[in-house]
Amino acid sequence: MILRFNLLFLVFLLSPLTAVDVLIAINKIDYNAPILKKNLRFLSIENIKKRCVPLTIKALDNEKYISKHFINKNSVICKSSVKIYKKNSVIFNFGNIQIEQNGKIIFQNDEYITIKKNNGKVKKIYKNGQNK
Repeated sequence: MILRFNLLFLVFLLSPLTAVDVLIAINKIDYNAPILKKNLRFLSIENIKKRCVPLTIKALDNEKYISKHFINKNSVICKSSVKIYKKNSVIFNFGNIQIEQNGKIIFQNDEYITIKKNNGKVKKIYKNGQNK
């Protein structure tokens, strides 16, 4: 009886030692939405999935991250669920006017420039300033 009690007490004491500190989403996080500290909370969990490497606060302080997919409320933020934010923008000079648009240049010639936006749409901007 005493041995069972001692063993149970030992298991109870060691269980917090195996806990992993993770970041959990307070609200849902949309696709390509920035990962902000105000939308996360810190929690200790005993079991996480083997393929999930949790994102740390230190990594969140050093880099800006965006989500790779929709993240549900109260789910663990894994490194595979986020990617480092890179600003993709194109600046056009039309004389005195400068226009900055998000995306990257696909094709350019003397008449127009073709841009692929972050949402996947392709936009053609003519050098004389008209959009098509």
